[in-house]
Amino acid sequence: LIVMVGDNDAGAFSTYSQAGQQYGTTLLWTLLLLVPVLYVNQEMVLRLGAVTGVGHARLILERFGKFWGAFSVIDLFLLNALTIVTEFIGISLALDYLGVSRELGVIASAAVIIAAAGTGDFRRFERFSLLLVVGSLLLVPVFLWVHPPIAQMAHDLAVPRLPEGGKISVVMLLIIAIVGTTIAPWQLFFQQSYVIDKRITPRFMRYERADLGIGIVLVIIGAVAMMACAAATFAGHPEFGSFQDAGAVAAGVDKYVGHIAGVFFAV
Repeated sequence: LIVMVGDNDAGAFSTYSQAGQQYGTTLLWTLLLLVPVLYVNQEMVLRLGAVTGVGHARLILERFGKFWGAFSVIDLFLLNALTIVTEFIGISLALDYLGVSRELGVIASAAVIIAAAGTGDFRRFERFSLLLVVGSLLLVPVFLWVHPPIAQMAHDLAVPRLPEGGKISVVMLLIIAIVGTTIAPWQLFFQQSYVIDKRITPRFMRYERADLGIGIVLVIIGAVAMMACAAATFAGHPEFGSFQDAGAVAAGVDKYVGHIAGVFFAV
């Protein structure tokens, strides 16, 4: 659950909001296509972790050799570094919108994250992660306040189509971004390590599969909500089709929906 809902991060908020503000709900169908891919990837590492009791990188090293083992770790390090950069860009944008000092806020955020992850206490880290998951639920009231068109959303989820008038290269790049922010390499390594840290064995696999299914449902609902919120917020307004960043989306939600909704989106 932590792994899947964790995908609704700063990069995801930006990407899904960009899709909604630029093209409305026409790209919702891409999210539905990702469900089986998410399940296959995550269920695979669940089984690997439960059966072998070792991490994903170690299995790559043992099965494919030192080159691919080193490649996977270096690749993971670089991608995680870029992911962390997007997270702190999101934090700084939100702090700027909320009128809080970027410098102090970023330092405080970094300190809290390091403290949660660096204590060596798995349970403490898990509780902190679940707290962040609960924080993602602030999107629910925002969705209710925006009240996007449900019928149009259902249609665009089920009927694949490209936005009319959209430049194909730009649209395809955005679709790639949606795929990349929903299915990230860190998921595989983290999920398998998580299974090991919780000492999960094959006898608990059905519970893990249920947990995975719940997580996938929640992350897709969250992604749909973000895209639909941005689409409905800017529909008929000058900002539609002119995405800047997630901070500008929060300001737009504030302007057209309400200040509390803007604050919730920023948080």
